[in-house]
Amino acid sequence: MATLQIAANGNSAARPAAAAPAAPAAMSPLRMWAAVVGSTLGAFMAVLNIQIVNASLADIQGAIGAGTDDGGWISTSYLIAEIVVIPLSAWLARVFSVRNYLLVSAILFLIFSVACAFAANLQQMIILRAIQGFSGGVLIPMAFTIIITLLPKTKQPIGLALFALSATFAPAIGPTIGGYLTENWGWEYIFYVNLVPGALMVGMLWASLDRGPMNLKLLAKGDWPGIVTMAIGLAALQTVLEEGNKEDWFGSDFIVRLSVIAAVSLTLFLIIELRAAHPLLNLRLLVRRNFGFGIVANFLLGIALYGSVFVLPIYLTRIQGYNSEQIGMVLAWTGIPQLLLIPLVPRLMKRFDVRLLIIIGFALFAASNFMNVHMTGDYASDQLFWPNIVRAIGQALVFTPLSAIATAGIEQENAGSASALFNMMRNLGGAVGIASLQTFLSKREQFHSNILTNSVSVFEEATRDRIARLTGYFMSHGVSDQALASHKAVVAIALKIRKQANIMAFSDTFFLLGVALVVALLASLLLRKPGQLSGGGAH
Repeated sequence: MATLQIAANGNSAARPAAAAPAAPAAMSPLRMWAAVVGSTLGAFMAVLNIQIVNASLADIQGAIGAGTDDGGWISTSYLIAEIVVIPLSAWLARVFSVRNYLLVSAILFLIFSVACAFAANLQQMIILRAIQGFSGGVLIPMAFTIIITLLPKTKQPIGLALFALSATFAPAIGPTIGGYLTENWGWEYIFYVNLVPGALMVGMLWASLDRGPMNLKLLAKGDWPGIVTMAIGLAALQTVLEEGNKEDWFGSDFIVRLSVIAAVSLTLFLIIELRAAHPLLNLRLLVRRNFGFGIVANFLLGIALYGSVFVLPIYLTRIQGYNSEQIGMVLAWTGIPQLLLIPLVPRLMKRFDVRLLIIIGFALFAASNFMNVHMTGDYASDQLFWPNIVRAIGQALVFTPLSAIATAGIEQENAGSASALFNMMRNLGGAVGIASLQTFLSKREQFHSNILTNSVSVFEEATRDRIARLTGYFMSHGVSDQALASHKAVVAIALKIRKQANIMAFSDTFFLLGVALVVALLASLLLRKPGQLSGGGAH
């Protein structure tokens, strides 16, 4: 696994080739694929644990006595820890060896998953979720690194297709699994569900990864200014994005202070990384055409991927009154088709220009959102079926080709930086998308509510007739006081207006997601035509 230890190095920009150890003998195909499957299974569980918990957040909050506002930290703590550890993973894998780092992280992830089910209060849950996120976040970039360094070029599309199951299938299927377990077994089982696949993951990694020496001397030579500024900046930024809408954004001193900290820290991080002899991440990879535009498209994909998983459950809860299991069944149609389609994508990459698959995928994903821009009060599971199917096809077509074309030509010594940047930007896109959509949804609801309210006047005959009919209805159904019945009629009309304003706001939100994906499509048009690569379609 010395190859992996070299590949995991994000500090490669200034290291001479002579410093690299000799490459080891090739791994047997069985061990190679065991490492790939085991690591991608870990990445799948790490991503799944974001959405599976979000689907059951209300039940968890009630069980541990957390308020609605404070309960958001159950998810926020996990996301902060995850996004901080992703850029660190390449360097830490060099320090502790890939085998030790992955196995310890995987085992800790399982231990703290179970521990979360026994949390007695909010403080315990936040701490346990943060440690779970820190250990689980390791599994995402390391799986990606293993794929692009261990597998031969002809087999990388297959490995990336497996990784796509974690990146696009896991967010889609998470609410389905979470809703079913919570409704039928209890919220604790969303954490217990990690144990069986987790044991399989640990066993596969244990059997496949070569033992390698630790290099603890690298701790003294680490890019500590970069590490500290990156960790502070990303943690502050993630907190701003997660809590900003609830705290009224820059109307809150807390959010203002965190925003300043994030801006200063991340600016310093960029300066340090560009000047350091041994940077934590090789940011110069971003000026490479395919990797740079691939990152942009991937960031926008994260916005739409996590944004749509965020918006749909809120719509189904707020407008249709669905419970978590019913929501999960609706979202299952964005997940199940991907499970069938993603394994076919590597074959398509052999036959067609990779860019064409990316463009078609983004076009379908965008179309699925545009299909939801004319929503009504009757728009429920049946009406969402075909948009979800189209979305599933689009997501299945996008991720594997985009990953392949963005990372094709990345040197072994830069694989760790490429993996960290690619996965971090998708997760960051998701955080930006959810934060933006929360605010956009709220503002558009207010906008439509004001317009609809202004159009409903007691001086209009139609309004007076409506109030009179509703008053009569309430009086015929047990309300004896006419004034009270009239008041209830006015309240019913106000609720109807608010519901319609919400529906129109959701339609606007889906339109915005579609626009973001069109921009991603335009970015993918700027990708350079890939060179000839047998089975991969990209160089």
